[in-house]
Amino acid sequence: MRKTYRNSSLALVALMLALASQAFAQVGVLQVPAGQKMNLEGVVIDKVGETMTVRTPGNATYQVFVNEGTTIKEKKSNPFRGAKQYTQADLVPGLQVEVKGLGMNSGLLAAREIHFRDDDHIIAQAMDTRVVPVEKNLQDTQVRLGETERNAERLSGQIQELTAITNIVRDDAKAAQETADSAVAMATTAQGTADTARRGVRAANERITMLDEFDVKTATTIYFKSGSSALAREYQDSLGSFADQIQSERGYLIEVAGFASADGDAASNRRLSQRRAEAVIQYLAENFMIPMRRFVTPMGYGASQPVGDNRTRAGREENRRVEVRLLVSKGLTSAPDEVAYDEYGGGTQTSQAW
Repeated sequence: MRKTYRNSSLALVALMLALASQAFAQVGVLQVPAGQKMNLEGVVIDKVGETMTVRTPGNATYQVFVNEGTTIKEKKSNPFRGAKQYTQADLVPGLQVEVKGLGMNSGLLAAREIHFRDDDHIIAQAMDTRVVPVEKNLQDTQVRLGETERNAERLSGQIQELTAITNIVRDDAKAAQETADSAVAMATTAQGTADTARRGVRAANERITMLDEFDVKTATTIYFKSGSSALAREYQDSLGSFADQIQSERGYLIEVAGFASADGDAASNRRLSQRRAEAVIQYLAENFMIPMRRFVTPMGYGASQPVGDNRTRAGREENRRVEVRLLVSKGLTSAPDEVAYDEYGGGTQTSQAW
């Protein structure tokens, strides 16, 4: 019973942490006025050095400064035993905490006391070691969970569109097959009509199988300043030219991948490259009315795929980039009757249009 409860709690905390991470990326961190006393309750969603990010039940995000003078104790329910003492290492993502402190000039909340229940600590520790067994990085898990949701929403529209196109093509194929069936009962002239109908069916099936295959129609690269995800004006113009090419396209997707130089640590570079990719998508969606379902889930690769030498300034500038590609469905761009068949079923090339 206790094990089942604990596993259910782990799943619930992981889900809450993923949602908190997405909201944190969108809303940002609230500032605490200098000198203001504050009591804060919420979930730890990130911890870097002495700075801890806490998400409250009201969807507000604060950053808490924790140092050696901070008292970290158990919020115990048993009055007959002493409270456990903890260290900063126990403040792991997913932990439900109560913080008392004072606002700093930097806008952070300087923690005087931090309390949490021992059961919450056990759940958070278990989650921290199980949810991210490969990289042991909770932020990556939050990003992947968010990507799964966004990808499902964006692809739903694309799937509906492809389904509608498929139904149209299947209707054409059905009509062609009916023509072929009628022609079987006819003489030599009818045999020619049947052969034509069978070729139409095969060509339609070829188009159906190619609907989820894509070609790169065009691509552009956007460069950024060190540590920045802001779009320069010259690259806004480049994105405008890219968007102009989309207007006449059907059945397309836009792939956006962000990258960074090796100046910072790996986690920071991944987050920076993700912000760069999202900045490009936001600019295209807001300024050119491109539906969100047209975008493949943006990915920030950090410094993992350099195109320049990170040991040189020029190489690092080349690596601070976002690559944008226009992908067009082969099933919509290829000639409908590109592959035809002779009366014996052999493949022949033809230039007829369908």
